[in-house]
Amino acid sequence: MTPDHAPETARDHGGNIDAARARFGGTDWIDLSTGINRMPYPLARMTPAAWTGLPTTAQKDALIAAAQLAFGTTAPGVALAGAQQAIQLIPRLGPPGRAHVLAPTYNEHAAALRAAGWQVEEVTTLRDLAGADLAVVVNPNNPDGRSFTPEALRALGLQVRRLVVDESFADATPETSLAAKAGAKIIVLRSFGKFYGLAGLRLGFAFADAATVAKLSEMAGPWPVSGPAIETGIRALADRDWAVATVARLREEAAQLDALAARAGWQLVGGTALFRTYATPDAVAAQERLARAQIWSRVFPYSQHWLRLGLPGPASEWNRIEKVLTDGI
Repeated sequence: MTPDHAPETARDHGGNIDAARARFGGTDWIDLSTGINRMPYPLARMTPAAWTGLPTTAQKDALIAAAQLAFGTTAPGVALAGAQQAIQLIPRLGPPGRAHVLAPTYNEHAAALRAAGWQVEEVTTLRDLAGADLAVVVNPNNPDGRSFTPEALRALGLQVRRLVVDESFADATPETSLAAKAGAKIIVLRSFGKFYGLAGLRLGFAFADAATVAKLSEMAGPWPVSGPAIETGIRALADRDWAVATVARLREEAAQLDALAARAGWQLVGGTALFRTYATPDAVAAQERLARAQIWSRVFPYSQHWLRLGLPGPASEWNRIEKVLTDGI
């Protein structure tokens, strides 16, 4: 199923829970408007140095080593204040040119490129990206969940000057990752906060060749990532038992949410292990129905029907959304 209208250009996002509170009132909100894991990695006590000292080169190197191991790559990498910082810096790696963005997708890619003077065309098929100075693919995609094989993306990389692959939702599908092939022509972005449920840490990564990583590092400044984020990232990325168990849980719960949505008469468009997107008769009406139970969801300006839901966390959240989708309110 395709969107009703042209891809969105406004820089609106999920996570705008303040708007929900202002519009509907209440304080006991469940924010499912993002794709952030609501059963986060357990935080441990930080060392005093994480708070009192500037991050050292050795600490930053240890974080990159942990990320490389977790994401299956040996490519040079840089830790940044979320994948979002990489999205804002990449348009400044060279002079503006022609950028093709596979859409509909996370709107910050096109917005950041336009803000930096790029001529941006949003296209709907992989082959339409060919010939660009810079091509952007979110894999798996937000919000429809479509994904492409590493082989297909490597072939695309030969047809563009530079390819950016945003793998912010790839943790549960490592077989789709192109991180192992990051280099001079391919920049791969990874998020930490979404899968690990710690978006407030503002931690993400970009992998490419050494020269590109050095330039991104220079633009980001000497301390783009905090000491607590470094300590937490090293610990969490090394905890493969937690990651494996979390992937299994998320896959099971994604199917559970799909079943609830089907009972409400919604049709699955697609999604990832962290969010699901449904076609509803009226997306705004569906969002308001959920909001009356203080559950916030995501609708899109380019579709009258698409509604995206992150997965609930503890049992109390599942009970509330099941009541709304099964019984109404």
